[in-house]
Amino acid sequence: MKWRCLDRTLDLTRCGEIMGIVNVTPDSFSDGGLFATVDAAVEQAKRLIGEGAVLIDIGGESTRPGAAEVNEAEELRRVLPVISRLAAECPDTILSIDTCKAAVAAAAVAAGAKVINDVRGFRDQAMVEVAAASGAGLVLMHMLGTPRTMQADPVYADLPGEITAFFRQRLEALLAAGVAEEAVVFDPGIGFGKTLDHNLAILRDLDRYTVAGRPILLGVSRKSFLAKVTGSDRIEDRVWGTVAITAHAREQGIRLHRVHEVKANLEALRMTEAIIDGVAS
Repeated sequence: MKWRCLDRTLDLTRCGEIMGIVNVTPDSFSDGGLFATVDAAVEQAKRLIGEGAVLIDIGGESTRPGAAEVNEAEELRRVLPVISRLAAECPDTILSIDTCKAAVAAAAVAAGAKVINDVRGFRDQAMVEVAAASGAGLVLMHMLGTPRTMQADPVYADLPGEITAFFRQRLEALLAAGVAEEAVVFDPGIGFGKTLDHNLAILRDLDRYTVAGRPILLGVSRKSFLAKVTGSDRIEDRVWGTVAITAHAREQGIRLHRVHEVKANLEALRMTEAIIDGVAS
């Protein structure tokens, strides 16, 4: 249960960790525009680090359903100054770049990122090559379709079988390119080409999505399926549903959680671990 992220290794054997989310975008589904300037994004990242985030995931292109694509130059303009500042000012934090573009991933690693988080699951050969050359930690996510099409009636004949087959296929491609297995974690892609029933089925049996013994990173924070369950469309009302899933997922062995609200989810994580282990960490 170790995850190698370039020159850092996270030991997840006993305790899980939180990845905080910083969207440097004008159109992200839950906080678009709030952190679109460098200063605002850096300040938010530092707040999340102060609450206990060990990793910060920085994205410059919204992946909400129906989102328009952002060109490479604009995405670089958004994320590189944030990564550079955080690398200099918060050197103990593992920075992650949330991108589907090989050039953005390469530039982000050069600027100080140690993780590449690709919602398209490294299907692009150029991304595979950047992953291998960089030595960065990798988040390999499953998505059916693209952000613009993924929620157009997603259908699976075998939900866990299709997702894990995708994971195995992409892992084989990464290993063949020279990526170390210890660098890879998997994300089943809650909300990315999945209905409410698909999302709940994944959360019900998370151990069915483990491949090659690698850790799973779970990202459910503020997603719309939470509103369908709770009956409230308010973003602020999605916090406690997220916290409940963090605790439930940790009971199933999930060690990595990507969230907007770090403090509440970290407390749920540590309380669940104290119950599991019988002692406080």
